[in-house]
Amino acid sequence: MSTIEITTREVLRATFRGHQLAVRKLREEPVSARITRLNSLRTWIKNHRNAIHQAMHNDFQKNPVEVDAIEIYHVLNEIREAIANLDRWTAKKKIDAPLTMIGTRSHIQYEPKGVSLIISPWNYPFSLAVGPLVSALAAGNSVVIKPSEMTPHVSALIRRMVEEIFQPGIVSVFEGDAAISSELLRLPFDHIFFTGSPSVGKIVMKAAADNLASVTLELGGKSPTIVSASASLEDASERIAVAKFVNNGQTCIAPDYVLVHESVAGKFLDLLAGKVKKRFAVNGNFQESPSYCRIVNGKHFQRLNNLLQDALTRGAKIELGGNVDERSRFFPPMILSHVPSDSAVMQEEIFGPILPVVTYATLEEAINLINARPKPLALYLFTRLSQEKRQVLQAISAGGVCINDSAIHFLHHKLPFGGTGNSGIGKSHGHYGFLAFSNEKPVLQQRRGFTSVKLLYPPYTAFTKRIMDWFLKLY
Repeated sequence: MSTIEITTREVLRATFRGHQLAVRKLREEPVSARITRLNSLRTWIKNHRNAIHQAMHNDFQKNPVEVDAIEIYHVLNEIREAIANLDRWTAKKKIDAPLTMIGTRSHIQYEPKGVSLIISPWNYPFSLAVGPLVSALAAGNSVVIKPSEMTPHVSALIRRMVEEIFQPGIVSVFEGDAAISSELLRLPFDHIFFTGSPSVGKIVMKAAADNLASVTLELGGKSPTIVSASASLEDASERIAVAKFVNNGQTCIAPDYVLVHESVAGKFLDLLAGKVKKRFAVNGNFQESPSYCRIVNGKHFQRLNNLLQDALTRGAKIELGGNVDERSRFFPPMILSHVPSDSAVMQEEIFGPILPVVTYATLEEAINLINARPKPLALYLFTRLSQEKRQVLQAISAGGVCINDSAIHFLHHKLPFGGTGNSGIGKSHGHYGFLAFSNEKPVLQQRRGFTSVKLLYPPYTAFTKRIMDWFLKLY
């Protein structure tokens, strides 16, 4: 190990010890102190909105309106939700006593888990780092953030923001590559919040197990979309187009593939191509459009191009496409039909602007195709029929579901967000995010003198047996 690496490890450990000391004080703070921090964070974001726009443009060439709508709005909404409800969320929750506990008083007390680690991804680098930070601060934790090295401008901005707002030991940021993440994962954090791929999520969970840390894992997978013959194809095509190709398809809950009923497939494909052009092109040109951003780096660009070429080699047909430009990381929207099931694009999470469209004959066939894969982070269904809604909701397990829309459930902060199985563990957003970073501590206070529990104390006599027999008859 080099001197620089040794120094880095020492800095990480020293910072962590500082956070452990800070947590002891944070536990004793009033809720008003948490609200003050959240207000400071909100003020900084509003005052540096243009700086956030610029950092996102430098990393993605992303339109500032899109940054406002997805990155900034999400975080400000999280802050508003937490400030408005924090007194209620942190209040002791009274619990009624059962018959065997007559005379006791019980409540649940919400306390911070302690020192929390947030490892955030590159696709929405501001909101997916700062959103969990809001929940962690609302719950009273100290936080270490490891933003993605693939978006260096946003990562640097997050570090600047933290250093300007928070005292040492409250929030820290460590930039760097996977080696920094690995070193951080060796430390005994109390909770780890990770957003990323299932493969890396397994690494995080194994590392957390060494320290028995709790985890929230927001992962991904192939989020399917079903378009029924009964669906409004106008609505379905437009909403799928936006959800898929915003952020150049680099969204964990983007529609990964579409299953459309064979009777409406042709019309749907025509409408979908038209909606994509309408929303993301200027006079039919995607490369010149200010509303269409870029692939994050050359590695992911090449991965996507390999997926595309594999599908075409295996017989897929391009319904909408264009020339790619590796130099500028421009990858146009690609809609594919006749995609073989064994092609890589139907086996791997795409995470880019390639959308396979596959036909199905019966809803049962579509359900079986989805259930043959790991549980998705999101599931989308477009239909007018209540029976189809019931059948899909009953038959398919998914982290979240949108009916007659795509991806907007992420912005609904009254709903829990998260995966299940391969797509994640735990929930976030709003109250659910607060709970993720909190220990729900049960507190029971017993009365003095005689208690109902004493009836069951040893020595065990015929009397205690009769009491026990009577109790068991009640259950």
